[in-house]
Amino acid sequence: MKIIRCPICRFDNCDKRFTLFDDRYGFPGDFELLCCPNCGHQFLECEFSENMLNDLYTNYYPRSTFKVENYQPLKENRGFGAWLNGVGRSAYCYVSKNVRVLDIGCGFGEALGYHKARGCEVYGVEADENIKRVADLYGFNVHLGLFDPDQYEQGFFDYVTMDQVIEHMLDPVETLCGVERIVKHGGRLILSLPNPEGWGAWLFGKKWINWHCPYHVQHFSEKSMAVAAEKAGLIIESTKTITSSDWLDFQWRHLLTYPQIGQKSVFWSYSYEFSFVQKILWRILNIVHRFKINHIVTRIMDVLGKGDGRIYFLRKPSR
Repeated sequence: MKIIRCPICRFDNCDKRFTLFDDRYGFPGDFELLCCPNCGHQFLECEFSENMLNDLYTNYYPRSTFKVENYQPLKENRGFGAWLNGVGRSAYCYVSKNVRVLDIGCGFGEALGYHKARGCEVYGVEADENIKRVADLYGFNVHLGLFDPDQYEQGFFDYVTMDQVIEHMLDPVETLCGVERIVKHGGRLILSLPNPEGWGAWLFGKKWINWHCPYHVQHFSEKSMAVAAEKAGLIIESTKTITSSDWLDFQWRHLLTYPQIGQKSVFWSYSYEFSFVQKILWRILNIVHRFKINHIVTRIMDVLGKGDGRIYFLRKPSR
């Protein structure tokens, strides 16, 4: 019998929960989701080489369709409307001005533009080769490939951010140890990630949008994050449960257009080829979102600590 060990606490004999597949972009195959009975960490049983990951993110993730001329840096949003939308669920919101920051998993570089406009010295890491088009045009310092701490001096950064990224890492403890090396004493790491202990994972089961198989490999409980941070020599200063209100809207549309294994979702691939019934339900979902029903539900769940998104604020101890 094969022994499956938790990637965080190394506990043996993790339990299988259910089988998942890529229900967004049609990557072939299915994957077992496992749960550690010791620390509550959930993870996919899979092995990816760096070449396989580059193929996964470059050829299946939708950024290849993004046009450089449409690129816009993120902007600072405040006030009641921003709170209602759940804008604060992103790690970039909590980075100070005029600091040196590394954004691991920088996507299409929108956060890099935001930080640069605020006087920061910006660096990025991204496995998706489509970032090269933006980095070349705007002069961003981006390492193409997987995060490698040897690319940087020890104690080089004031902040490191991972916005919806740590859940993609094959070895998150090793990643956190690498971050600990390159961040200054007293420097900070800010992580935003889905919350598998929230109401969404409980209610929607294997169709919860944030399983996002096979792109999301790790699903942290509060306990497993505490174990991982301690192993890396980092201190968890605080946590927040905060979720984008759009996520609930996306969840309903995901359920409405749920594909068969190996097929692309018409919602996530923007093809919108609907049946008559789906068109009617789609319009109802438009009304629900327009009248802020998703927003109200999301804010209530966040207040109760059961929202779909969490932010962890970690610090490297001062000398």
